[in-house]
Parts: sequence; structure tokens; C-alpha cells
Amino acid sequence: MILAGGRATRLGGVPKPSLKYDGDTLLSHALQAARGASAVVVVGPDAGAGGQLPVRILRAREEPVFAGPAAAIAAGLAELKKNGPNAPWTLVLACDMPHASRGVGLLWPALESSPGVEGAMAVSVDGRKQPLLGAYSTAALEREVGVASEGSGLTNSSVFRLLARLNVLEVEVPAGSTEDVDTWEDAAALGIDYELEADVKSQEETLEEWCRTLLQAFELEGVEVDINEVLAVAGVAAHSVVRPAAPLTTFIAGYAAGMARGIGQASDDASMNAALELARKIAKEYAESGTGTE
Repeated sequence: MILAGGRATRLGGVPKPSLKYDGDTLLSHALQAARGASAVVVVGPDAGAGGQLPVRILRAREEPVFAGPAAAIAAGLAELKKNGPNAPWTLVLACDMPHASRGVGLLWPALESSPGVEGAMAVSVDGRKQPLLGAYSTAALEREVGVASEGSGLTNSSVFRLLARLNVLEVEVPAGSTEDVDTWEDAAALGIDYELEADVKSQEETLEEWCRTLLQAFELEGVEVDINEVLAVAGVAAHSVVRPAAPLTTFIAGYAAGMARGIGQASDDASMNAALELARKIAKEYAESGTGTE
């Protein structure tokens, strides 16, 4: 199951599956990482598929659209159950990790050597869990999707929450295996190409102009805002909690920074940096507690 949806907000709406790495699309790399599977389903919009898919590849779409990865997993499971074989294990893979194949091969030996477990999840060398590079019991996934559907539902729900009751192994994978693309900085660091560089520049210029406009409106012209850092913290919150947590987190962090500056605890820069770092830390701890999302 390859998850290829999402709004790609911090990429200006450019679909991640269509980004190119090492001469091929990220979606093609994900398909290659899943080679050998008895059936493959790509969950995402047609427009973001990064090209025509082979006939043998199934397609699904989460409901409602952009409902998040937990809902996408449910949609993928339903399609595999309807049109695929009855496989005991399901590989769940996000399409924006070009080196995921380095880790996929380690999941199966871990499962074979640990009877009774219900899945294996990749863990990066720095200890970050990545549930969207994992192999899970198909029956267990279907069970948990059913439980969630009867309760609060899966829209904007956490993948970690969906998997919380599963007995899942944590498998350390090689460096780079879980590196994903959330921002253009991530893409550049991974050497990922995109033809419309002018669009990227336009987005950055627009954000800078909008930031200046807001600062002027609030009579804060002297305040320096690190836009990339704010977006990075928003990204951590979106991944570690749920997607709507991103704007909420940055709002509260900004409010806290303003309060600290107002009572003279620290300078503008220091108070903002401290607030963003604390927000980042709490979001990561939230994810590690097992209640966060991807």
C-alpha cells in the first residue's frame, strides 16, 4: 500500500509523487521498494500519481479527500480486500521517501524471527519512528480500522493512534531510509528535481511579502521572523500530532513568545526561538508517547 495523497501545502501544492529523484518519480521509487508484493494499491489522486500507472496497480482514494494517512490506510485496505489476494501482511509505505527500499528489506526478517507480533515499524538511526515505512498484519489493520470507524472515525486521525494496540516491532533501518520530502529544503537536501523552480521562488517571495504585510498590520515591523523555522515547527506538529495541529501550534508558540517579550523575559529573537523549540520538543514527545500521527 503506497500512500500518495496529501495537500503538499509546504511544497506549494506540487504533488510529491511527481517529484523526480535519480531520473525517476518518487512514486516509481516507492513502487520499486514494494516489488515482489502480490498486489499493490496506490492511495491518492489521479493528478498526483506522477504518470500512468501499470495496469496491475490498484488505485484508491481516502474519504473524505485529504482526510489524512489513517483514512488512506483504510481506503487502501478496502481496495486490496476487494480486488487483491488474501495476503497475511500489508506493507504501508509513504511515497515521499526515496530511500525507503533500504529499510523495507529489513522488515520481513524481523517479522519472521518474532512469532506473535502484529507488525514491524522502521525506526531511524536517531530514534524517530516512521509508521509509514512498516509491515503490519492485514487482519490486525482491518480490525483496528473497524474499531476506529465505529468510534471517532479516521478523518485527520493519527496513524500512531490507529496502530496503538498492535504488538509492533521497532526495526532500526539504515541512515536515510526514512528521510522524506515535506519542504523544498528537504527536496534540495535529497537532490530531488522539480522543473518549475520559478514557482518555488514565487512561493518563497509571496511568503516573505505576506510576512512583512502582517508585521506592518500589527505594528511589528522590527520583529524578525524565521519563516523556514516556523514552517519546520508546523511540519513537526502536523506529523507528530494531526495535520490541523500545525497552525494551532504556531499560533500558540507565537502567542507565548509575545507574552514573554511583553513582560520583559527575553528579547524578540530569544523569546520566539525558545517558543518554537519548546513547541517542537513537545510535538516530538507527543508522537513518542504513542498518541501522535505520522
